[in-house]
Amino acid sequence: MQSSKTTSPVQKRSVVLTGHKTSVSLEDEFWTGLKEIASSRQMTVADLVAAIDRDRKTGNLSSALRLYLLAYYRGAQQSIQDSAADVSRLASGEA
Repeated sequence: MQSSKTTSPVQKRSVVLTGHKTSVSLEDEFWTGLKEIASSRQMTVADLVAAIDRDRKTGNLSSALRLYLLAYYRGAQQSIQDSAADVSRLASGEA
């Protein structure tokens, strides 16, 4: 049986929080999500991570970031569904 080498999808990056450098390990998809949100808010990823860090309720920053992204995208999905329902009501004359 051959062993195949695979690279870990987890990327470790350094961020400065309250003046201290710390490492955060997240999968690439989560880093991409953070970049998208930060860009839409016209802020840096470091500033977004610092804001999430200040408000986090969990002990682990990586987990807090994943939970933040989950909540953000769930909220975005709900907004899309609500907008579609509004359009449907308007189109059927229920408004």
